[in-house]
Order: sequence, then structure tokens, then C-alpha cells
Amino acid sequence: MKLERLIAEREPLALAELSIGAKELLARYERTYTGAISDVLREFALLDQALPSRLRPLRPERTVAGFAFTVKSAPHTRITGELTFRTEMLNHMHEDAFVVWDASGDERATMWGGVMTATAHRNGVRAACIDGGIRDTHQILEKDFPVFFKHHSPNGSLGRCLITHYQTPLRIGDVFICPGDVVLGDIDGVVVVPRKLAVEVLLRAESMLEIEKRIFGWVAEGQTIDEITGQGGYF
Repeated sequence: MKLERLIAEREPLALAELSIGAKELLARYERTYTGAISDVLREFALLDQALPSRLRPLRPERTVAGFAFTVKSAPHTRITGELTFRTEMLNHMHEDAFVVWDASGDERATMWGGVMTATAHRNGVRAACIDGGIRDTHQILEKDFPVFFKHHSPNGSLGRCLITHYQTPLRIGDVFICPGDVVLGDIDGVVVVPRKLAVEVLLRAESMLEIEKRIFGWVAEGQTIDEITGQGGYF
């Protein structure tokens, strides 16, 4: 069985180069919104790039972009070695990261809390999306740190789950996420842009936003639906 093409697609060995500087790229993504990016991804025949709707923002007023730093955990009773591996993972969380955490359907433990938030914030991490539980919510809210999450619980992770991998490809819902992909989150949800398409998608989204400005202007002027669609507008 020949799997080289699938492996290359799912497990890229190197990050694709970006023709726009990383910080500028993220800043420009943050001037867009997830709906616009989703529409552009549809033009690229990518219809399954939005993370499941069960994930909701703790700070709905924020729009945030970052590069995917992936984490995988699973329910487990073992404790030995967990703190060592967690420390190693935290030391690898890099500036401008957007943590994306697959908790393997864990309903008992929480993956993210106040200390994790403080540490990530100090290291320049931009946001976290936890497909599982969070706790210490008041402490998280004290930081200007966006978190997307599945549920609240007071239960910590030690003795309830283990971190098994980090910086490995994940699948959450229908979305494949590779380390280094661009992740954008806002009040409507979280979308993932494959890194190799990040610049193309951004440029197309920016052009669409300019078109939207014109459409809103035509609506404000009182133009009819036929007039607007005749000029290339849409609804």
C-alpha cells in the first residue's frame, strides 16, 4: 500500500514558508472575521475547516489569530510522569501560538485553567481552543487571553487524563489541524486555514471585505436587490 501522499498531506515534515511576515499575517487575519475566511475556504473547495459548534468563546468580543500548537490528551488514571511531560510541552509553547487541544471526548477532567493561562500568556501564546473542559475561569478572565472551550468543571486533570502528544496532526470534528496552520477565532467560532494556503486565503478575504463595504454602501443608499446583484453584490 502506497501511503506517501497521504502522509505528506497529513504529516508535513516542514512548515511551509510564508511570503508575509508572521506577525503582520496574524494582525491582518485579526482584521477579518471567521465567516469571511470560511467563505474563502469554500472557494478553495475546503468546506470542513470550522471546528465544531460545541466550542464557544470565553471572550466573545475578541477576534484572535495564531499558529496552531496542537495537544492531544485522553482519559487515564496514571499520574507518574505526567507533570514532567506537561512541563516539556509548556516549554515548547512558542510565541504567537494558538493552542488547539483534542481531549478525546473527555467529559470528566479539565485541560486548561488559571496557571496554564498565566504561563501561556507570559510566553506570548495568543489563544487556546480546548475541545474539553476548563476551570479557574475567574483567573482566566483576569488575563487578556482568549479561550474557546467545550464545558466548565472544577475537576483538574491529574489522575483523570494524560497528555499523550503535542505538535502532532489532530482531527477535531471534520477538521484536520497541523502544527503551524493559521487558526482564527471570534464570536462565531474557530476556523483553521492550512498553512500552505494562508497567504492566498488572506488576500482573497481582504478583497472580499472591500466588496462587502461597497455592498453595505449600496444598501444604505437604497439600491434595489437587482441593482446590487447587477453590480456583483451578493447576500
